[in-house]
Amino acid sequence: MTAWIVVAALVLALAIWFLGAWYLRGPDLQAFDTPGPGRPVAPRQRFSSGPLLNDEHRAVIASLGGITASVQNTPRRHHLRILRDYMDNFSADRVFDAQFVPVDAGGVPAEWVLAPGADSRRRTLYIHGGAWIMGSPRSHRAITTKFSEITGGAVLAIAYRLMPEHSRMAGIEDCRSTYRWMLEQGPGGPATASAVFVAGDSAGGNLALSLIAWIRDQGLRAPDAAVALSPATDGALGSPSLRSNIATDAMLGPLFGPLAWVPRSALLWLGCLRNRIPPSHPVVSPIFGDLSGLPPLLIQASEVEMLRDDSVRYANKAHAAGSPVTLQTWDHMVHVWQIFDPQLTEARHSFAQIATFLAAARSRSQ
Repeated sequence: MTAWIVVAALVLALAIWFLGAWYLRGPDLQAFDTPGPGRPVAPRQRFSSGPLLNDEHRAVIASLGGITASVQNTPRRHHLRILRDYMDNFSADRVFDAQFVPVDAGGVPAEWVLAPGADSRRRTLYIHGGAWIMGSPRSHRAITTKFSEITGGAVLAIAYRLMPEHSRMAGIEDCRSTYRWMLEQGPGGPATASAVFVAGDSAGGNLALSLIAWIRDQGLRAPDAAVALSPATDGALGSPSLRSNIATDAMLGPLFGPLAWVPRSALLWLGCLRNRIPPSHPVVSPIFGDLSGLPPLLIQASEVEMLRDDSVRYANKAHAAGSPVTLQTWDHMVHVWQIFDPQLTEARHSFAQIATFLAAARSRSQ
């Protein structure tokens, strides 16, 4: 009798586990993978420098070896500190033609990034990537400096609270409060913005997409446009490229590829416990939210990165909901290749596309 009770308890526990995991994964998004009857797809542009890797591509991939090398032969408990230091010093040897002005953005540490001639009334809120656990305004100066240059305005790069010291929701709240603050505060003090943009990469792209939906729901002044670089949009881990592109993603593959061997149900439960939010909740997975009524949005992703289909699905669903969204993809590129501007041709091309998009969006809003 005792054995039967144990077996029944195990069966019940497994049933609860798998039913819970099924609930945590959210609605099926396969309809937004490919075009078909009743499946509208977002405008998409694909760029390529040719069928093979060139010397610039190989140099970028070789430089990424420092990420894995930095944690080899060190205890796991030290990995996060090492990765944070590595990321923050990624561009330490570069000299930027911009000012970096520390600021308390309504209680959130940040810095204003000001390219020469920047108009302080034009403002971009930039949200850095780093898997929600690393990264900072300093780590992404190659990108924020370029955004200041191409917008002709000030960029507010924020140091939102990171996990695991803080909850996932804490970082989300920091993005919301700094957006409100930026609408009325510039580098020189209180002043209303004449143009507003929101941008972010990877985890920061996730936060940017979550933010623009929240802005809409709050009835706040909407950004004139938003830009997401290789964003993570689906915390329920449903995108096919998360597995199919492991071998071709030179940045995320070595770091997160081993997780492909872990059952998805286990990852969903771990994500739920870690974030204290169901992984398919729109606040952490923007793709599961209402994507109507969003500002003009440009998404850029690599054809060979693990997060490619997060971008494809989000763009197609937003387009189907009536939001103006454009998807651009590049062959051969590493995750968030824009950070390798100006040495990488595709990074320069990417920013040229962003500049054109933002200028057009701004002219339409005037």
